[in-house]
Amino acid sequence: MTEKHLSTQFDAELNQVNSMVMEMGGLVEQQMRQAVEALIDYDGESARIVLDTEPRVNTMEMQIDHELVSIIGRRQPTARDLRLLIAISRSIANLERVGDEAVRIARMVQNVIQAGSARTLHSSELRVAAALASDMLRKALDAFARLDVRIALEIIKTDDLIDAEYDGFMRKLVTYMMEDARTISPSLDLLFIAKALERIGDHAKNLAECVIYIVDGLDVRHTPIQAIESQLR
Repeated sequence: MTEKHLSTQFDAELNQVNSMVMEMGGLVEQQMRQAVEALIDYDGESARIVLDTEPRVNTMEMQIDHELVSIIGRRQPTARDLRLLIAISRSIANLERVGDEAVRIARMVQNVIQAGSARTLHSSELRVAAALASDMLRKALDAFARLDVRIALEIIKTDDLIDAEYDGFMRKLVTYMMEDARTISPSLDLLFIAKALERIGDHAKNLAECVIYIVDGLDVRHTPIQAIESQLR
């Protein structure tokens, strides 16, 4: 993932951090997968696995942060190496937040199960949003591992799709709640789940933006996709 440096030890340190980031990404991807299973099947065991994984994700974030601070202090990197370390710091923060959103989904699913209202809800309509969010996260990790700007751009473009799914689902939920007041409480749980999926898409987009920052040195946060593509030409 990184170019050769004058310091072989520096290379080794960067490779170790990269490996830790991908391991953390794997844990978060597992959380996401289990959270979606919990949502689609109202599976309490899958929800529990998501919650049990959270401490490991948080620990990994702290460990990687510590390594980054240590490397910067010892090596005082510049140019592309410094961009890489800054991007890694941003990336692990976003990965940790994806884990938080997966935990939020798991807890909401547990609430629905405990309330005994699973069969009356329309969670199946969240399948598209869940699939989009999962795919965005998977592709973001792939783009980061390969430093692939093309994949990063695809992810940024997909963010509008998951936003549209969220807006559409929210309108449907309001209709359901107006038609049957008994669905208000569990429907609010589903609304929080839908928002969590939308936020996961946002964090995957942020990861994609980190890839562009590493490769091209461009900070494209809060930049329209047309402007990003123009800058990369």
